[in-house]
Amino acid sequence: MSERAAPPGRLTLVHDLVNTVDLATDADALDTPEGRAPFGIAEDTVDDARELRESLRAALLAHAGHPAHRPVVPLGELLARAPLVVTVDPADGSAALAPVDEGPLLSRVAAAVAEAVTAGTWQRLKACESPDCHWAYYDRSPAGRGRWCSMQVCGARAKMRRYRAKQG
Repeated sequence: MSERAAPPGRLTLVHDLVNTVDLATDADALDTPEGRAPFGIAEDTVDDARELRESLRAALLAHAGHPAHRPVVPLGELLARAPLVVTVDPADGSAALAPVDEGPLLSRVAAAVAEAVTAGTWQRLKACESPDCHWAYYDRSPAGRGRWCSMQVCGARAKMRRYRAKQG
């Protein structure tokens, strides 16, 4: 739905996972093997992936100043279960958190969040304020106060609703 550019670094994983469901139509990419493949999600772990996705969505809504869309397991509780290891690049000595192995989605998401926190980009990944959207987007606005995934779609609809409310 969004015309915005992809987020930096590994935040793309979080962005893309959150956007696997279209709330307006209830179409969920995780229902199909093709939709699960980019994330390495096995059919028997779909429920865990959905739980992670909705906890991420709640965090992204909080980044935008909005309450959670529904009760969810707190993201911190889920990420605490992720096996991570500190890696050190022998060439330059830089350190990073990385999944113990590249398999588990939870570990890859935890590493992406840790990288984004360190880079100062985590708070800029947000969820659209429109209740029938909540699509993830990366807020590149100078003030960091973006509210919608798309100004042309969700933003325009919200402004039109406000305008009509004032007229009526």
